[in-house]
Amino acid sequence: MKAYLHNYRQTPRKTRLVTEAVKGKSVADAITALRFLDKRAARPVMKLIASAAANAEKQGEDVRTLYVTGITVDKGVVLMRSMPRAFGRSAPIRHRMSHISVTLGKEGKKTKSQKRSPKKKNV
Repeated sequence: MKAYLHNYRQTPRKTRLVTEAVKGKSVADAITALRFLDKRAARPVMKLIASAAANAEKQGEDVRTLYVTGITVDKGVVLMRSMPRAFGRSAPIRHRMSHISVTLGKEGKKTKSQKRSPKKKNV
C-alpha cells in the first residue's frame, strides 16, 4: 500500500535523515521509533506511515504483518525569495520542499548489517 506527502516544507536532505531510520521496519516499530526521534520531520513521516497503514487496512490487509518496504524523499518545488544586500543588490534565498512517498509490503527490507556475512580470514 502507498501514501504520498507532496510539498512538505523542509529540505530533502534533512528529511532523509528521518526516513533512513525507518526503512525495513514493521509499521509498529517505525511509528514507535519516530515518536521518540527528535527531528522536525518525524511527526509528518509518522502520520504518513499511519496513513499508508490505514489505506492497507481499508483494502483488507493485516497491519501487523506490514513492513516499510520503500520510503523515498524527492526534491519538490523551490520557493525563491530575496534578501537585501549592500549597494542595492539582493541575494537569493531558496526554500526547498520535499515529496515523500511510502510503500508498505509484506516482507521487510534487509538492512546492510543483516546482509553482510562474516569475513573469512585468509590463512
